[in-house]
Amino acid sequence: MAIRFVAAADDVAEGTSILVDVEGRSIGVFRLGGQFYAIHNYCPHAGAPLCRGQVVGTTLPSAVYEYVFGRQGEIIRCPWHGWEFDIKSGRSLANPKVRAKSYEVSVVDGKIGIVV
Repeated sequence: MAIRFVAAADDVAEGTSILVDVEGRSIGVFRLGGQFYAIHNYCPHAGAPLCRGQVVGTTLPSAVYEYVFGRQGEIIRCPWHGWEFDIKSGRSLANPKVRAKSYEVSVVDGKIGIVV
């Protein structure tokens, strides 16, 4: 495994993302709560460019007839079929056995590095 530096940390504002190419792989780098997360720009359902989807929140576990919304900005919705994935882990919200590939991210001397 090797770390590939892809951008300066200042290049990704809080709540935004960038797409980078690492060894031929398109990867979305997201900044959420001051932390960086990286997921493959490929939906495991049908191959859509996942990171081009809308970043949203979701409903949280709650009582019957109660709808509590949360996790705003932590969920990516596939632009083709609406499958939703947790940006922090890559896990599908509908089926936790399905995942978008996620990558370890570290920041060294103000540079974002992705471990591949």
